[in-house]
Formats: sequence, structure tokens, C-alpha cells
Amino acid sequence: MLSVTGLEAGYGAIRAVSGIDLEVPAGGFVALLGANGAGKSTALRSIAGIHRPVGGSIRLLGEEISRLRLHQVVRRGLAFVPEGRMVVAPLSVEDNLRLSAFAGRGDQAALLERVYGLFPRLAERRRQVAGLMSGGEQQMLAIGRALMTAPAMLVLDEPSMGLAPAIVDVVFDAIVALHGAGQSILLVEQNAAIALSVCDDAYVMKRGAIVAHGAPAVLRGSAEIAEAYLG
Repeated sequence: MLSVTGLEAGYGAIRAVSGIDLEVPAGGFVALLGANGAGKSTALRSIAGIHRPVGGSIRLLGEEISRLRLHQVVRRGLAFVPEGRMVVAPLSVEDNLRLSAFAGRGDQAALLERVYGLFPRLAERRRQVAGLMSGGEQQMLAIGRALMTAPAMLVLDEPSMGLAPAIVDVVFDAIVALHGAGQSILLVEQNAAIALSVCDDAYVMKRGAIVAHGAPAVLRGSAEIAEAYLG
């Protein structure tokens, strides 16, 4: 589904990401973990087409996408939910969702129904201006906007950041439901405990490189996790 090989990314001579390899199989749920500054978000932005990688290969559904721009990557089936949500503040919830559908590949009415079923709160607030919503509601909307493109691969950058614990539970319940329905997911999450409780497979980054990879049961509480976060 998604294959990243030898990814190099950064600015000038500075490499925030140094030759990482990772795989997300069809229907898989993979987490990319590490402390702040490990290079996780740079890796995601490179995969999503926001940053142009310096080197390496990124293949989605067998097609090389490392030289494509963001809108081209979306058309190929990858949707990115960035840290910070990035909703269109002056527009209503439903207009945000409908606007995102134009970048994707699916039936708009069916996609709206899917998003509203996943996040009933968005259905209740469909006429509300997005900029006046709470942070948790905006995070739901950001995920909903990504789903409106009918992605083969959903890429999430720190979906729990800045949210109250109760809202984190709502957001992750929705992410788990998506995975259960067959959605392929790549997740960057600062909270390793949350990520390891829901994913199938995980990679750990430190200083731009992958330092560990394995099943959650293997990585949970491992020396590599402790070193990556605390060392």
C-alpha cells in the first residue's frame, strides 16, 4: 500500500530525516513514534507531498509519488491531517466537508454520510462556522475533511495534541472504527501509550532515523521506546 525506502528530507545540509524505511500494508494501522524533534512530522509532510524529499522513494499503491505535489498525492489516494487541524475557519462545517470532496475521488453524498456517522457532533453542527468550534470539534472536522477525499491511505499527525482526555477518547474511537472498517492508516502520535494501544505495528524515530520497529506488544515498555523519548 505505502512503501517508504531510504527517505531523506530536510533543509539544505540539515537532514531532519535520514534514510528511513517503513511500510503500511493495505488495511494496516502503523504508528510512527518518537520525542519532539525526532523528525516524525518532517517524514509525514514529505510523504504527503508538502515537502520535496531530498532522496529516497515513496510508493503508494505501487506508484512513485515522491516528486508529486500535494494535490496530486491526494488524487492518488493519500489524505493528510496535519498538526494544527487547518480547517477553513469562515466556512460552515458542511461547506468545509463539501469543499474537500472536490479534491478527492468519491461520491459526495455517501462520503458526507460516512463522516457524519463517524462524528455525530459534526452532523449536529453542520451549519456552524468552523472557526467558532472547539479544538476537539475542529480535529474531528479535519479528519472528516480528509475522509471526504475517499483516501486509500489516511495519514494523521498528532491528532491528540491540545485536546482534553475525553475528546482524545472520541477522536481515537473514531480512528479505531475507521481501521476496523478497512482504512489504511499511518499515525504520528506523541503519546506512545495511546498509539501502541490501537496500532498493529510501530516504528520509533530518534534524531531523524528509525531506531526500533515491531509489534506494540514488543515495543511497549521497551528500552528503545524509553531511549527514544527520554535519552
